[in-house]
Amino acid sequence: MPTIRVEAKDKKTTSLAKALPISLKLQDADTVYSLKQQLQSHFPRLPISQQRLTLSSGKALENETKVGELGDVTVYVKDLGLQIGWRTVFYVEYLGPLLINPIFYFFPKIYAFYDNKPFEHSQLQRLVFGIVTLHYLKREYETAFVHRFSLDTMPILNIFRNSLYYWFPSGVFLCGAMYGPWYSQAALQGTLRDDPLWLYGLASIWVYAEVSNFITHLTLRDLRPSGTRQRGIPRGYGFDMVTCANYTFEIVGWLAVSLMTMNVAVFIFTLIGINMMTSWAIKKHLRYKKEFGTEYPRRWVIFPFVY
Repeated sequence: MPTIRVEAKDKKTTSLAKALPISLKLQDADTVYSLKQQLQSHFPRLPISQQRLTLSSGKALENETKVGELGDVTVYVKDLGLQIGWRTVFYVEYLGPLLINPIFYFFPKIYAFYDNKPFEHSQLQRLVFGIVTLHYLKREYETAFVHRFSLDTMPILNIFRNSLYYWFPSGVFLCGAMYGPWYSQAALQGTLRDDPLWLYGLASIWVYAEVSNFITHLTLRDLRPSGTRQRGIPRGYGFDMVTCANYTFEIVGWLAVSLMTMNVAVFIFTLIGINMMTSWAIKKHLRYKKEFGTEYPRRWVIFPFVY
């Protein structure tokens, strides 16, 4: 029956739990989550979602860790501040483009500053509207039924930073640039961007990339049993070549849309996304190699035969 001594990590935490330090007795089979529950019962101003527990080495303790594995030890608790669920953050992020996209598409008077005359949407504009809508509906579906998160919450103020990319570059910037009279049926008639072979050929590549991205998300989901933070080595479709096949297919899809539209705003949005996903992929690749060592197979990070 280990005895866990809990101390405050900083002054802010001390102000919320003035009786710290405290010693708690637990059963070997109890988990770190059980310890957090006890702390919450003693200090109601320190709810479970706001607690971060670490050892003296600085190593963070996972909720599933058995306290019996720790023995008699001193644990440090830090208040993380107000939190919001990752799933909620994803819902809000993807809601932005779903709301903004139809505003620019169905209310062309927004573009009266450029040309107040009514215009007919082109094939390109209709395709982009469908692509953006389907893409973010897919994201919302995956958030609800596919994704399993390694962390439950994040600081609540981060929702504004995280949503910025989707609400503005993908929402206002991309959609605002695509649905104006400069891409109307009359403006594009006879050009490459009015050629069905060009448009639907690239749209087919986008469909392939979206379906492939969905398959990789299912693969990642199946690596983590529900209710756990367990990690495994992703294998199979796409993953036998690159570490982050889900990002690879996401990039392929947006490159297809960029070529289809040949629009600067779409290219900028795509390049921002490539930069972000490459950074995430490098971190994941290094984490896999550190965690699994020689068991982790040789593969590219995100771009096959390149990087």
